[in-house]
Amino acid sequence: MIRLFKHYVPHAVLLLGLVDVVLLFCAAEASWVLRAWQIGMAVTPFTHRLGPLITFAVAVETALVAVGVYGLDALHSVRFAAVRLIVGVAVGMIIVSVLSFLFPGLTLWRSNALYAALIAPTALTAARLMLGRLLGSETFKRRLLVLGAGPRAARIKALGDKPGAGFVVCGFIGMNDGPDAVRGAINRDAIESLADHVVNLKASEVVLALQERRNALPLKDLLRLKTTGVHVSELSTFLERETGRVDLATASHSWLIFSDGFASGRFLSSIAKRQFDILVSLLMLIVSAPLILLTAIAIRLESKGPAFYRQKRVGLFGEEFDVIKLRSMRQDAEVAGQAVWAQENDPRVTRVGRFIRMVRIDELPQLWVVLKGKMSFVGPRPERLQFVTSLAEQLPFYDERHMVKPGITGWAQINYPYGASLEDAHNKLEYDLYYAKNYTPFLDLLILLQTVRVLIWPSGAR
Repeated sequence: MIRLFKHYVPHAVLLLGLVDVVLLFCAAEASWVLRAWQIGMAVTPFTHRLGPLITFAVAVETALVAVGVYGLDALHSVRFAAVRLIVGVAVGMIIVSVLSFLFPGLTLWRSNALYAALIAPTALTAARLMLGRLLGSETFKRRLLVLGAGPRAARIKALGDKPGAGFVVCGFIGMNDGPDAVRGAINRDAIESLADHVVNLKASEVVLALQERRNALPLKDLLRLKTTGVHVSELSTFLERETGRVDLATASHSWLIFSDGFASGRFLSSIAKRQFDILVSLLMLIVSAPLILLTAIAIRLESKGPAFYRQKRVGLFGEEFDVIKLRSMRQDAEVAGQAVWAQENDPRVTRVGRFIRMVRIDELPQLWVVLKGKMSFVGPRPERLQFVTSLAEQLPFYDERHMVKPGITGWAQINYPYGASLEDAHNKLEYDLYYAKNYTPFLDLLILLQTVRVLIWPSGAR
């Protein structure tokens, strides 16, 4: 993987993205040449129209990222990818249309853009057909040697067996730290030189997955491997990189303290983020005001009670604030103010409420909360105080998610379906901690783009 702004991107994804950008550029150029030939216009060098060509390629590539073209399913199914590519190009054309209105000289002509939109999906699908085997081969996978053969090592094996894994395990070494849980592991005592063993297996990385470190940590071996250029990883760091979440089963206080993350140099990023929140929330409030009003009228016509409701949530540094949403449940949804998890096909949800939850219209009034500064567009979802108190007692590091401002969308929301149980809260916390630990404007941008995918293909809205 390649680390971009503290976030890991698989080599295969990066390569495919670069190929797509080049193909989009070529599709735009081919459309211009075709249209020039149709109207009998002389074809000048492409450098004369470099701006429109780049604009088209960047706009459509941004849309492809937004609709999930580089997700795991799309990388391993050409049919699945083709559907996402068509939708992505369509969304990209909307972006191009907006840009042509704002900056007429910076985009392709409408006829050129139409031809490019027809050429692009075919070219991008063909590229996936040709590169499919290469992207899934071991060419782009790291070779790992795992020190340990217990349950922790078995987790790495299970992760490597999943489709789309970015690594292949070339061996397990039992370190006499407990019973083995992996078949075929070689005991450390049977290996004369660990460094030579790593070279013979052509391993590029060694992952430390010991069950018990006391009297089992091979410091001399690890130092020799490190000085010979082999990358040595601790299990928690390895799982964070491969899964995009902080693994609560292996994470410790010492690891969170000494590992990379929670950087103090966020001051300028925080200022830029706040300015973005103010500008975009204000514009979106103005644009969405008629839709909010019409939805409020529909809610009042269907059921008794106010169209909006306020609810106390826990935000930055554990302070409570009011969240404003369009009401999607009956007015008597919670008896005596007791917080209740939402359930699948919850009978408390009204007909209008079910629709506005599916398309996320009920979230629009939160733009006002963002404008006030109590929330941001991106961050962990704020929870009720009752839930926070209970979860903090049952889940380690739960309070650390309150060290960043809560958001309308977040890393957990785009990676994990809606859930309302302790297990779901556990899984979402792992994503929230990853965001809090690795926050950068780049990650915020990626989350905002990927939120489009969630809106187009909603799942689990309750």
